[in-house]
Amino acid sequence: MSGNAVFVAGATGYVGGRLVPLLLARGYTVRAAARSVRKLAGRPWASHPQLEAVAADVTDKASLVAGMRGCRVAYYLVHSMGAGGDFARADREAATNMTQAAFEAGVERIIYLSGLGDDNPDLSEHLRSRAEVGWILSSGPVPATVLRAAVILGSGSASFEIIRSLVERLPVMITPRWVHTRCQPIAISNVLGYLAGCLENPATKGLTLDIGGPDVLTYGDLFRTYAEAANIRPPFIIPVPLLTPGLSAHWVNLITPVPAHLIRPLIEGLKNEVVCHDKRILELVPQPLLTCREAMRTAITELQNRATPTCCHDAGFACAALPDAPQIATGASCPAEWTRPGDASFAGGTKFTCDYTVTLDATADTVWTAVRRIGGETGWYAGDALWRLRGAIDKLLLGPGYRRGRRDPENLAVGDAVDFWRVLDIQPAKRLLLLAEMKVPGAATLELRLREKDGGTELMLLSTFQPRGLWGIAYWYAMLPAHGPLFQGMLKNIAAATGARVLAGPAKLDRRPELG
Repeated sequence: MSGNAVFVAGATGYVGGRLVPLLLARGYTVRAAARSVRKLAGRPWASHPQLEAVAADVTDKASLVAGMRGCRVAYYLVHSMGAGGDFARADREAATNMTQAAFEAGVERIIYLSGLGDDNPDLSEHLRSRAEVGWILSSGPVPATVLRAAVILGSGSASFEIIRSLVERLPVMITPRWVHTRCQPIAISNVLGYLAGCLENPATKGLTLDIGGPDVLTYGDLFRTYAEAANIRPPFIIPVPLLTPGLSAHWVNLITPVPAHLIRPLIEGLKNEVVCHDKRILELVPQPLLTCREAMRTAITELQNRATPTCCHDAGFACAALPDAPQIATGASCPAEWTRPGDASFAGGTKFTCDYTVTLDATADTVWTAVRRIGGETGWYAGDALWRLRGAIDKLLLGPGYRRGRRDPENLAVGDAVDFWRVLDIQPAKRLLLLAEMKVPGAATLELRLREKDGGTELMLLSTFQPRGLWGIAYWYAMLPAHGPLFQGMLKNIAAATGARVLAGPAKLDRRPELG
């Protein structure tokens, strides 16, 4: 690869997943890094001739050195917000690895996207951690450009999804005092413009720059702006001074599809005014800036056209069960070892299964068309009310809930969120493996597997559960009576969706076949 290659750490995240194709379109050779190369392979730009996908983990300095070797500039678009435990310490250690690895690999510059906020004792833990990462990168042996942004507005961003869900679902909104806090939002397209522009302007090397849109307004104004952009009635806002950040975060979690682990640090940061004071970026990287209304209108249009390239649900997925994922980040979703094809039946300890099958007079490609649409707007082909009830319970338990939906109604890729599941493996016309991310006392997967049989296609629905302790065992047996009717109903309705004649089943599968 050329020494002018650009390294992007966090290429599967919300910003990184949009920056990579922009850099490719501008003619750069890009080395996209993520913990799972298989997740990168599912991106629409993965086959671009000027892209190289590499497995690199910010907790593993050696993998960073190997990934960055031969690159001139490295983007650092990674953070551990909500990963569980001490995320500030995780960010600190990761940033230290990054700056040392960049030096060892011969990188000339690091570009980092940080958070906006004045340095004061009241700064939220999240914003303080982002600022600390910027300081570590700037103090290292490799010059760093630090861009500080406040609220990022774009389809699928955590901030935008919170605003959208609250305004659309709450005609009356009870809020803490932060509703009067001022902020300076910025459109995701302008964030990307600044990130790419800093790469192209050497004068930005070694600088810390504030980036924001043209509007400075309160969070209450943001709610009203979204209502105007969406052409709906604005909410009636009632500020309540006694509403704590913890209570606010729990309430927002119940209302919105944004992951609970992202909500708490975001809500705590709303008490801090985030307004640009340094305006040098306007001359260093000039570009037309979208107003908040224009940014929201663009995001709404992308959602309506089902053209959301990345979303906040994409981040934080990696697992050692994928052979190219070197390490697991704290709090990352991870299935047990028994999810890998070919493992012995006893791998991973106690394992429960419940399997059903149906044989259809259709090709595997025809059946796959219905299988790949599962979840989101299509639903789960049976028991949707039960799935929604389970999602509501999950939200109360601070799980992802049912409202995440799907990024794309037709296509799936490894790492995609599907309601409260995550795509762990996908082999078109052969296998779809989903990992449960809802709160359960154990680890669960749901697999839809296809194979030729009797001149048609056998579709198997395979449920696997590894319990955690006695509660896990009790949970499995409590849910078991519902599995039969639910799974048979799903198979019947998938068959109906294909329009194919049923040759056999649905019936319980006595022996699960090996994955060929």
